[in-house]
Amino acid sequence: MDSIKKLEEIIKDSSNVVFFGGAGVSTESNIPDFRSAAGLYNSKNNFAYPPEVMLSHSFFCDYTEDFFKFYKSKMIYKNAKPNAAHYALAKLENIGKLKSVITQNIDGLHQEAGSKEVIELHGNIHRNYCTNCNAFFNLDYVLNSKDVIPKCDHCGGIVKPDVVLYEEELDMEAINKAIYYVENADVLIIGGTSLAVYPAANLVHYYKGNKLILINKSSTPYDNRASLVINNKIGEVLGKVVDKLE
Repeated sequence: MDSIKKLEEIIKDSSNVVFFGGAGVSTESNIPDFRSAAGLYNSKNNFAYPPEVMLSHSFFCDYTEDFFKFYKSKMIYKNAKPNAAHYALAKLENIGKLKSVITQNIDGLHQEAGSKEVIELHGNIHRNYCTNCNAFFNLDYVLNSKDVIPKCDHCGGIVKPDVVLYEEELDMEAINKAIYYVENADVLIIGGTSLAVYPAANLVHYYKGNKLILINKSSTPYDNRASLVINNKIGEVLGKVVDKLE
């Protein structure tokens, strides 16, 4: 049995599938990842500091204008659209197979594709809050601000993206919810992540079942624990599976 057919059979027999995805889910929407050869960390830019410095909490506080110059030019892909993986996962939820999408991505494409139960471990670029009065602002407000640093139109405070920066703690409510879904999952599909970044990579340790599926272009440290490993584009794989389930 080929791997696509095997995955189709596994999903067909379950109504408690959980998906955990990384940057590789969004690369098919032309959003670069961080660590690949063409990723953010390895591409040339005109900034004086490496990305992991410019995306840190201390850099945001100390060099706020430079933070926003980098953030707006390198982290925002406003024209990106959901790809086959996003739509396939939304369909799996809609037909009662998928319980939750857990994502490390901040682009909001899962929700745009129609997924409802989405746990965002690293936040979302579409949510922005005043650091002073906590007023909410959408992405357009940040991008269209007349100054590089977006300011609150209520109190003049700095508007910060609701994304987790380096040196910041992950949202424990999101982490605990993700752990709950993983612990109770019948099938856990992990896609588009090398499972090398912690603490998010720790989620795999909470899975108690025997149907761990890994879909990634390259190998991961957990391949030997998986019941099925597919080294291919995640959108292509899930798209074919969902088409056969409909």
